[in-house]
Amino acid sequence: MTELRLEDVTLDYPDGTRALDGIDLVIEPGTSVALVGANGSGKTTLARHLDGLLRPTRGRVLLDGVDTASMRVAQLATTVGLCFQSPDRQIFSRNVRDEVEFGPRRLGLEDADAFARTTAALERVGMADQLGTHPDDLGETRRKLLTIASVLAMETPVVVLDEPTTGLDARGVRLVSWIIRDLVAEGRTVVGISHDMRFVAETFDRLAVLDGGRIALEGTAMEIFAETSWPALRAAGLEPTAAAMLGAQLGLGPTPTDDALMEAVRSRS
Repeated sequence: MTELRLEDVTLDYPDGTRALDGIDLVIEPGTSVALVGANGSGKTTLARHLDGLLRPTRGRVLLDGVDTASMRVAQLATTVGLCFQSPDRQIFSRNVRDEVEFGPRRLGLEDADAFARTTAALERVGMADQLGTHPDDLGETRRKLLTIASVLAMETPVVVLDEPTTGLDARGVRLVSWIIRDLVAEGRTVVGISHDMRFVAETFDRLAVLDGGRIALEGTAMEIFAETSWPALRAAGLEPTAAAMLGAQLGLGPTPTDDALMEAVRSRS
């Protein structure tokens, strides 16, 4: 299991724009953390520090206590797998099998082992029957799931998913939620970026709310969506979940998810 630790991580672009400003965050091994916030808040910028695609101007990113400044991107890729927000920025192969198998082959796996990882990853996303399909012939939902499968096939201890539910229907969102829970159950660390507050409340152990390159709030869904946190949440450009707002109106306390709301109603009855 792998711990991620960010200490005073700050990023200044050449034009003087400060994208991240003193980020301190610990992501415990075998847990899931969602980075949430409005557009431009620094979520994706922060995520790209985890696999070395970006390097901080100041501060450190530690992977199991080792400063990633001493590690090349290729080294980090064996530990941190990143799924981009846009499938078009990630997919490049002529068929589904080659796309998913690329990562395991880069790790030096033999043909049989690489193919075993490929089929296992595709089964996880419900695409095991699409090995020979050209990615351009897939719909938006399956293209997104293909990129997730490509990351899963790497079997990295840390998985970073940038907007994994974008373009997915309700069934696809549930599938991604199950995948994340399964990864955590296996002891892997998952970092997600999402605008879907219901999805993150129902799926992730903890949430970090970014605002202007800083962490405005950090805690469990129960803490983040409690009514006392709403002013800070809204200042960051976010709204509490519908279940949280309904629970507050009914005087039921923090109810960030539908399940929490129903349990509070049953308890009150």
